Amino acid sequence: MTELAERLLGTVQGIRRVVRRRVRADGPDVPGFPLPGAQVEVLRVVADQPGIGVAAAARELHLAANSVSTLVNQLVDAGLLRREADPADRRAARLEITAAARDRMAALRRARTGLVADALTGLSEEDTAAIEQALPALEKLMGILKEQP
Repeated sequence: MTELAERLLGTVQGIRRVVRRRVRADGPDVPGFPLPGAQVEVLRVVADQPGIGVAAAARELHLAANSVSTLVNQLVDAGLLRREADPADRRAARLEITAAARDRMAALRRARTGLVADALTGLSEEDTAAIEQALPALEKLMGILKEQP
C-alpha cells in the first residue's frame, strides 16, 4: 500500500503543479490573476460555506487560525472578501466572497478545466474510461482523509 500511496500522491501533486504552472503562464486576462494558492483555498471555503468564521475556515483548511486571519486580511484588502459582524455575537466576523472574487474564481476554474479537458483528449478512450471509473474511489479517499484528525 505504501508504494500505491506514493504513486498516487506523486501523480496528483504532479498534475496540480503542471496545471498551476500552465494556468499561471497562459491564464486568462484578469486583473490580479492568478491568486496565491492559499488565498484561492480560503475563497473556495467561503464560497462553499457563506458566513463561515475565520476559526471554522482554519479548521476546514487544517491551518492555524492566525494564518487564515492573515489570508483573510489580504483578501479583504484586495476586495475579494467581506467581513461582516455576526448578529448573534458582534465580536465574531462572518465571511462572504465578493462579486470580484466570484469572477476571478470562475476565470480560474475555466482555465484549469479547459487545460485538463484538452489534455484528456490526448488519451485513449480506455484511459479516459479508467480515470472516470476511478473518480468515485478517489472521492471516497478524499472524504476519509478530510475526516481524519
